[in-house]
Amino acid sequence: MGIYSPMIEKQMQSYYESVSEKDRRRYAAIEAKKLGRGGIEYIKRLLGCNYRTIHKGITELEQQSVSDLRIRRPGGGRKKALETIVGVKVAKLSPAATRRL
Repeated sequence: MGIYSPMIEKQMQSYYESVSEKDRRRYAAIEAKKLGRGGIEYIKRLLGCNYRTIHKGITELEQQSVSDLRIRRPGGGRKKALETIVGVKVAKLSPAATRRL
């Protein structure tokens, strides 16, 4: 059941290997759903993933909310100096000084 050309299949496999685990599931699910009947079996063989992976991806896509679109958790990254250094206060600049910034 060669749905795609060998060149496209190779590109799909390359892309599949380059993304995160979550994105792999979702990509496989999208491709399988696009193909309809027999799509899960074809994508499973093409990408070398388990059918459960594709089913989990389909479930995730159906239940996806806006909050799932974040890759990193909120609150990550470096904290502001005002929060971490004891005794640092915000300097109040004159309007002339702010124009120079």
